[in-house]
Amino acid sequence: MYDIFNFFGGALGYLLWYIYQVVHNYGVAIVLFTILAKLLLFPFSVKQQISMAANSKIAVKQKELQKKYGKDKEKLQLETQKLYEKEGVNPASGCLTMLFPLLIMMGLYYTVLYPLGNALHLSSSAVTAASDMLKQIPGIGATLDTRYAQIEIVKHFSDLRPFLTMFSADELGRLELFSHGFSFLGLNLLDTPSDPSNIFGTLFRSNLWVIPVVCFASSLLSQYFTMKLQPGMQQQQGCMKWMFYVFPLFTAWIACTMPSAVGFYWIISTITGFLQVMILNIWYSPEDLGAKAEARRIALLEQEEAAMKPAPARRPARREPAKPKRPRG
Repeated sequence: MYDIFNFFGGALGYLLWYIYQVVHNYGVAIVLFTILAKLLLFPFSVKQQISMAANSKIAVKQKELQKKYGKDKEKLQLETQKLYEKEGVNPASGCLTMLFPLLIMMGLYYTVLYPLGNALHLSSSAVTAASDMLKQIPGIGATLDTRYAQIEIVKHFSDLRPFLTMFSADELGRLELFSHGFSFLGLNLLDTPSDPSNIFGTLFRSNLWVIPVVCFASSLLSQYFTMKLQPGMQQQQGCMKWMFYVFPLFTAWIACTMPSAVGFYWIISTITGFLQVMILNIWYSPEDLGAKAEARRIALLEQEEAAMKPAPARRPARREPAKPKRPRG
């Protein structure tokens, strides 16, 4: 999994670094990056909206099957599968589209976690040498978490610069530019709200407590109002219902134990995602999608019935009675 997420982190790092060079602030870069990511993922959001509308449409029929075959699990599964095939619904399609935002979030986490390699794309040998050098500093090396070595170099670049001889002048210039842009609304987006090694009973660092709190509140409120806009979400089964209840707590835990830039990204992603839902509800409302799907289903059934009807038998051609011949003379 490390290789997969690190690959996403390196790919996203190019885009984040490009945006950062324009705005010179990592928080603003995350906002612009999130908006761009939402635009790129909009087709998947439309597909998820269609899937939710389809699942909502067949929810009543599923309950009828459960009442009829509740004691026969195999028969219930078979009839449910037939129902999905008849209605043209894939129950897993909504779950798959929800994985893309998670992959982006984890990719961003690896971009923040390893900024020298994934954001600035400095040479791996120089990054390794710098991390090893940091471990040798008295008072730091003994307590340093190796996962955060690159973050520490960026945070304390001005103090460490005389020792970073393994980087070229151009790389040092990029590092210096990068180190000045992590303050956003008084928050240092490279800091972690709580100590990852001691989650329970740990005091938050300064005002960074606002990141996990806002992350939890925005996720919970967004899903609550989304459910109001899309009543069919209350009838979802399986992974979608499970993710609905767990996601607010999961995102708050991530925001609490990871660099604040990750939690900040999730807050912006949640807010822009809710705005996207409002737009989708105007263009692709569940009622309209359900009505269109039902109309297509009825039209298809009519075509199938017409194809199965036997062709009417041809009637024999009517013969005209012979006209009497007139006598000659």
